Amino acid sequence: MNKENRLKKLGLISSFSIYIPATLLMYFSTKYLIPYLSEITGQETILFWFIVAGLGILTPLIVTASIILKFEGFKITKETWIQRLRFRKITKKDLLWSIGGLILIGIFSGIIMKGLELIIGKFDHSPAFMSFEPLSQGRYWLLLVWLPYWILNILGEEFLWRGVMLPRQEIAFGKHTWIIHGFGWGLFHIAFGWQLLITLIPLIFIQSYIVQRTKNSWIGVIIHGGLNGPSFIAICFGLI
Repeated sequence: MNKENRLKKLGLISSFSIYIPATLLMYFSTKYLIPYLSEITGQETILFWFIVAGLGILTPLIVTASIILKFEGFKITKETWIQRLRFRKITKKDLLWSIGGLILIGIFSGIIMKGLELIIGKFDHSPAFMSFEPLSQGRYWLLLVWLPYWILNILGEEFLWRGVMLPRQEIAFGKHTWIIHGFGWGLFHIAFGWQLLITLIPLIFIQSYIVQRTKNSWIGVIIHGGLNGPSFIAICFGLI
């Protein structure tokens, strides 16, 4: 029997012993550290979101995932990447799941956004530490800071949440794993504010369900990155 078949379950207490510290790190970094750095330097908060999130939040997620794998007896190898973390070759069926997920998330998120606007009126969908004006001459360099942050964001979260945690949570929660998993992932984003958190519900639960269903972590990368990256670029150039 190989190591993958001897994985121990990751129950509620163990799962939230990871989710809660990550959530607190996100909250205090965005509530206090980023505004402080912006105030003392006069630079935009979005710049420090890229730096602080990349180095101070997402890198610790990657380190945490690596430590968990080490305690499980795994080394970062191609076999571990494919078998343990389930970053497997994408099939046509996987692509269909990915495209379908992106479409469903886009539709439901749009409905939620419009519904919220009808109830509370127009609101800024971005939290204060992410708000910025479309890029103008002399500010395009922010894209160079954003790119490494984006890579750390997508691969960092998918590495820990979907690659390391989800397979072990499936042992504990079975077919209902995506609900527990999605709730924990949503908790991590609580610092984004309730309006954005509500609009993220389709992403949080649909992506969790699809990755669990297909058992391919690359689908999480495709969906997460496929929404996150193009959305930011569109905002940068004033398209949305």
